[in-house]
Amino acid sequence: MKLFQVSNGVKQFNNEKSFTLVEILVSIFIIILLSGIIFANYRQSGQQFALQRSANKLAQDIRRAQAMAMGAKECPINKCGGPPAITPSRYGLEFTLSNPNYYILFADRNDNGTYEPPDNEVETIPLEEGVSIDRLFTIASQTGLWISFKPPDPITVIRDPGGPRSLGEIRLIGANNQTKTISVNAAGLIGIQ
Repeated sequence: MKLFQVSNGVKQFNNEKSFTLVEILVSIFIIILLSGIIFANYRQSGQQFALQRSANKLAQDIRRAQAMAMGAKECPINKCGGPPAITPSRYGLEFTLSNPNYYILFADRNDNGTYEPPDNEVETIPLEEGVSIDRLFTIASQTGLWISFKPPDPITVIRDPGGPRSLGEIRLIGANNQTKTISVNAAGLIGIQ
C-alpha cells in the first residue's frame, strides 16, 4: 500500500506493508476450520477412552472378586444380609442385559454361584457415561451371566440361567458404536479384545 507523505513541501511515497481485509478473513476461516477438526477428534477420542477405561475397570473388578475369594475376605458388616460379618463361600460378578449400565459384585453365601438379591450384594459398579453392556456370550444364554470364584485355588465358575459354562464374554459398547469384549475362561484368565 502506497501512501503519500508531505514533508518540506515534497511528496514522498511510503511503502508500508499491511494486511488486507481478505487476508484477515481467510486467516480467521482457517483457524476456525482447524479448531472444528481438532474439537471433533477430541470428542471422539474421549469416547474411545471411556470405553477403554470401562473395559479395563471391568477386568480389574473381575480380578478383585478373584482376590477377595482367594483371601477369604469377610463381607462388610452392612452387606451380605447385615451383621454378623461372615466369610462367604465365594465372590463373583453378575451381569444382565436388563441392567446394562452397571454390574454387581456379590458374595455368594449359599455356594450356588449366582447372585440372589438383596442379601449378597457387596457393591453396584456403574459403567462410564455412554458405555453399556451390549451383549453377553455363553453357550446357552445371552441374557444373564455370573462369574464367581471359590477359594482356595480359586475355582472359576461361569454360569448363565442354563447352568455352568466354560467361557463367558461381556461385550461393552460405547457412544460411537465401538465395542470391547472382556472374556473369562474356566481357568480364570481374563482377556480384553
